[in-house]
Amino acid sequence: MAVAARKTRRNDTGAAKKTSKKSTGAQVPAFTKDEDLYAYREMLLIRRFEEKAGQMYGMGLIGGFCHLYIGQEAVVVGMHMASQDGDQQITGYRDHGHMLVCGLDPKGVMAELTGRQGGLSKGKGGSMHMFSKEKHFYGGHGIVGAQVSLGTGLAFANHYRDNKNVCMTYFGDGAANQGQVYESFNMAELWKLPVVYVIENNRYAMGTAVTRASAQTDFSRRGLSFNIPGEQVDGMDIRAVREAASRALAFARSGKGPYILEMLTYRYRGHSMSDPAKYRSKDEVTRMREEHDPIEQVRRRLLETWKLSEEELKAIDSKVREIVNEAAEFATHDAEPDPSELYTDILR
Repeated sequence: MAVAARKTRRNDTGAAKKTSKKSTGAQVPAFTKDEDLYAYREMLLIRRFEEKAGQMYGMGLIGGFCHLYIGQEAVVVGMHMASQDGDQQITGYRDHGHMLVCGLDPKGVMAELTGRQGGLSKGKGGSMHMFSKEKHFYGGHGIVGAQVSLGTGLAFANHYRDNKNVCMTYFGDGAANQGQVYESFNMAELWKLPVVYVIENNRYAMGTAVTRASAQTDFSRRGLSFNIPGEQVDGMDIRAVREAASRALAFARSGKGPYILEMLTYRYRGHSMSDPAKYRSKDEVTRMREEHDPIEQVRRRLLETWKLSEEELKAIDSKVREIVNEAAEFATHDAEPDPSELYTDILR
């Protein structure tokens, strides 16, 4: 996938000015060995966790909706690598990877998927509704676009408290067409709120290609009428993601207001586990896996640049699989919530 990063900046008078640059792997800062190892482990954990979740859904152990993040791992890991302690995350229903990267226990995430008492929402939220105030993760939201207004509210709280934290507000190309998104954009720019809007453009809103649903398919330009700068990023290259995230977070943290990052990414599975994804060809998916897979890119660097052996990488994979298998075992045998749990956490 050839990706051109188009960046919008303000000039001194406040008017928008367009510049463009490439966001290819050759033009982004190289990772150190430790950074590549970290990226590899974190993305692999998300990949293996999601693969196991898909298996458990097929076995009937996970009910309701289940949206997998396979293929998009570089986006959330790269953003997290550029963030600081105290920065918040909020996203939609494709949220398992976002929770794992901020350090939440895979056992608690998987137990929530199976509706057990040890789940992050005590078994009451399922795949789409998990939260952790301690880790500054505010969901997991099933209503399309709802998290954008809430993320803007979190940014307002940061602004009010002057705590120098930034809210990373994730949403997809489909949610980008919701009206509340633009109300949030206007408010965020008007009040110079510290928020980075991360649009995870995986090309398909459910089963509809962006070209069939969006008059403006360059989502980095969606904030132009509000004077919000935006940038297109190769969301399959974690180095490009981390570099763009560093710029955007620094911009928002300095008091200059919101920033839009359109992450050009791709999901390998259907919209949800019930989606056969017949609206795209197998060749398209295979080509993306073979040519742009975010984990394979890092794996090649570990082998070729950092001279790790296949045995060392297999050891990392083995450890990750062990973590995921332990999470699945816990989530399968943990007790279901007591019926009295239905009456807790209710606002009156």
